[in-house]
Amino acid sequence: MMVHIIDSKKSCQGILSAIGRTPLIQLTQLYPESTCSLFAKLELVNPGGSIKDRPALAMLMRAVEEDNITHNTTIVESSSGNMAIGLAQVCCYLGLKLMVVVDPTLNAQTARILQTYGAHIESVTEPDLNGSYLGARLNRVRILLESIPDSYWPNQYTNKDNVRSHYQTMHEIVTALDREPDYLFVATSTCGTIMGCAEYIHQFRLKTKIIAVDAVGSVLFGKPLATRHIPGHGAGVPSTLLDTSYVDQVVHITDQECVLGCRQLLQREAILAGGSSGAVVVALGKILPHIHSDATCAVIFCDRGERYLDTIYCDEWVATNLGTIDEEQIINSCLFQVGNTSFSGVNGL
Repeated sequence: MMVHIIDSKKSCQGILSAIGRTPLIQLTQLYPESTCSLFAKLELVNPGGSIKDRPALAMLMRAVEEDNITHNTTIVESSSGNMAIGLAQVCCYLGLKLMVVVDPTLNAQTARILQTYGAHIESVTEPDLNGSYLGARLNRVRILLESIPDSYWPNQYTNKDNVRSHYQTMHEIVTALDREPDYLFVATSTCGTIMGCAEYIHQFRLKTKIIAVDAVGSVLFGKPLATRHIPGHGAGVPSTLLDTSYVDQVVHITDQECVLGCRQLLQREAILAGGSSGAVVVALGKILPHIHSDATCAVIFCDRGERYLDTIYCDEWVATNLGTIDEEQIINSCLFQVGNTSFSGVNGL
């Protein structure tokens, strides 16, 4: 068996060198009625398939630099899928063992990807006493850390390198546009992405307004916990990374809206993206009628849609888990319409 020498220089070698510097494209067909300029940051083209590649690399390389991990260390993390894949890719390259704690919302394809990378999967089957699968996953992580010698928890939920990795994400958006966007739409989960972008905006005193796209049933912005079926969007416990003073508005999106947004994005822009991207599409449609007509809006599409083919893009799964979707009602609330003054689903902070 080959012995890998862990070196922080490996962060810019091989497959890891392909993380970041993702394209920013103009969306010309998503909301053709709008005169705003719409741009999408395609984080789904990262080599591991999602925006989580950035913090996965940043957190592990920091741990290497600070001598918190060795060749014999087992990395342990809780994830709904994308962070697990990001870590699995980095760990595979560095020759590290990885154990990921997941819950029943994990997509079957994501599980197969993790196993192919060589990650060991630990699954919780019941939520904690508060009804949160995330809480149950975190409890399992703590148990594993106590039982596995030489184990290390990157802890994406509190790790500031999760946030710092997205300074670069926002820098790439501003550089590609050659100006600051008027609005930035970001889906929330650990809140690393939104906070990293927000801190960049604050540091350089940009005028960009931040629109947080959260899930109905998520507790991140003080709403009650409820069942969610789309992994990686929203959270079942509050975020220690989130500073709501940096957020200008919050839009809460249902699972049904996520599904329709994903399919609308595919049909209109030929972009096959994951659930949180569908949420961002719908949130954008809700906000567009209320902003100035020549605004520049940037959105972040976080992950690929292939791992959702058996869920979001499967009519049978949707019918079983989400019931009948009233497409006309959702479309009427999403699509840009002149004269629409309703702020349904939008909460100012």
